Amino acid sequence: MKKNNIIDINRPAETYQDPLTELIRSGARKILQEALESEINQFIDGFKSDKTEEGKQRIVRNGYLPERQVTTGIGSVSVKAPRLRDLQKGDGRIRFSSSILPPYLRKTKSIEEFIPWLYLKGISAGDFSEVLASLVGADAKGFSQPVVSKLKYKWKQEHETWSKRDLSKKRYTYIWVDGIYCNVRMDDKQCLLVVMGATVSGKKELIAVEGGYRESSQSWREVLLSLKERGLKTEPEVAIGDGALGFWKAVSEVFSETRWQRCWVHKTANVLNKLPKSSQSKAKSKIHEIWMSETKEDAEKAFNYFIKTYEAKYPKAVKCLEKDREVLLTFYDFPAEHWKHLRTTNPIESTFATVRLRTAKVRGCFSADTVISMAFKLCKSAENTWRRLSAPDRLAEVIEGVKFVNGIAETGKAA
Repeated sequence: MKKNNIIDINRPAETYQDPLTELIRSGARKILQEALESEINQFIDGFKSDKTEEGKQRIVRNGYLPERQVTTGIGSVSVKAPRLRDLQKGDGRIRFSSSILPPYLRKTKSIEEFIPWLYLKGISAGDFSEVLASLVGADAKGFSQPVVSKLKYKWKQEHETWSKRDLSKKRYTYIWVDGIYCNVRMDDKQCLLVVMGATVSGKKELIAVEGGYRESSQSWREVLLSLKERGLKTEPEVAIGDGALGFWKAVSEVFSETRWQRCWVHKTANVLNKLPKSSQSKAKSKIHEIWMSETKEDAEKAFNYFIKTYEAKYPKAVKCLEKDREVLLTFYDFPAEHWKHLRTTNPIESTFATVRLRTAKVRGCFSADTVISMAFKLCKSAENTWRRLSAPDRLAEVIEGVKFVNGIAETGKAA
């Protein structure tokens, strides 16, 4: 009896095929071919009534283009794109271009999105072929260092185009901002200035990724003014960020009606850094009680209790918390369903953890444009996984100016 699961140690490993992968690939090839046939047949059917001067059907099938390999997430899939012929002579001949398999397509969009992810994970451009070969087969040779360099240039162009897009039809009820330091040489630009926002439907979107000099007010002012000049006329209701003074100064000038909400994650870390390690655990618990209180009144009581407990021994920690008291509790004036979103800039922080990981491995080897374009690609890729606002229908009330007390709307009252 022949056993197919016995491995011949003298046989090169690369000659083995995974039966399941081959089955999936074969099915994908068949489905793709059927889809291409259906697409061109529908196109031809649209010209059935068109005849040549001799009375023949004007648009007819004309065999296939040469077979090509398309690199996909399940490996290389071979396909023959059907083609047609316009029998009408002269100018104005009809041409067909497949929307499923565009000309010169050699890799799917999912693979192109996978490349910046690998790059940000620390894989060098020279190792791409080797890494991808284990995933998509021998055709990964097409991902050479020059190819990756071209892709990075393409990311840069995409970012430049995206940064000039029209925002006149956009409205962001809440915005989250942060200055991200990547610990890498970025010419004279020391950090990334990132803005994301919640649309009126509750979806979180990336609004801006720009280079800035140490989160200065001028750098933030330029970012915010750029948004305004491109059509973002309606001011956000709330801006959520850390304690960087540069942003708050800039937003008070550009969006003067926007309310402030300081990030509790950043604030907690700043306060704990001013306490001895032996006291940090209990202090963290007491801080947690403040922002988890059901009402603003309870939060004020917890705030006072923290001050009374630590003021004598650790005045710097108390001062750090106390100075932002008002803007730390802004979220109580908005729907309770949105509190968990308004209390922190975590969506930005978690997304950029990968950027920090990548730049830490190759410190000093990036230009500012490379870091910004990589960050842009990462954010756009992560954007689809960002959690939407809970109860997005409550945003309509916020926009209308309904007054909220402890997260509950006061019927008939405007803020």
